[in-house]
Amino acid sequence: MSITDNIKRLKSEMDILNVTLVAVSKTKPVSDLQEAYDAGQRIFGENQVQELVEKFEALPQDIEWHLVGHLQTNKVKYIAPFISLIHSVDSLKLLQEINKQAEKSKRVIDCLLQVYIADEDTKYGLGFDEVIELLRSEAFTALQNIRVRGLMGIATNTDNEKQIKEEFYELDTFFDGLAQSYFRKQESFDTLSMGMSSDYSLAIEQGSTMIRLGSTIFGERKPLPNPPREGGLN
Repeated sequence: MSITDNIKRLKSEMDILNVTLVAVSKTKPVSDLQEAYDAGQRIFGENQVQELVEKFEALPQDIEWHLVGHLQTNKVKYIAPFISLIHSVDSLKLLQEINKQAEKSKRVIDCLLQVYIADEDTKYGLGFDEVIELLRSEAFTALQNIRVRGLMGIATNTDNEKQIKEEFYELDTFFDGLAQSYFRKQESFDTLSMGMSSDYSLAIEQGSTMIRLGSTIFGERKPLPNPPREGGLN
């Protein structure tokens, strides 16, 4: 199936389920993103800051850009003027830098706290206790130019569906608890970003409101001869 067919099918399914579709377009050429855009997709997610900035400049200005990969504090300034949602906030230090750059851009930046739920050492994220510690801190309360919209989690890369379901279930339960305890008066705390191409159906079953799909939309990723480097941004 073509990118156009995939987008139309997925958007139709997600609209019925009231789930937001993020098209993860890392390493994909601008032409692929334009095809998805022409099929009606408006939310795109990128992993690398440099690639994100280049695509932002090359594509229509009504696209909502999400940063879904690990974000270094020294790269925040490049995306602060336009980013719609940062999925991967995994420290107070990063949140403070986002707040600082958002203030410079005279805007409020929406963020998700990335929570570590996988049984893998390679994943980033805050522990459940660290999220609570962050939300209780005076340093967090002082941040006026960020808005925490919810949580993001990446399940273990495994064929064990029971394990994946349990990890998503734990994050959904934690999300509901935070909504009651810390965001009761904030209707904007409404986003649970769980699920990628390999496990999005399980994530939706367990309460996901936002899925991040790459290969399901664009096909399998082919390795680039010269992968994009972050070093071009100083």
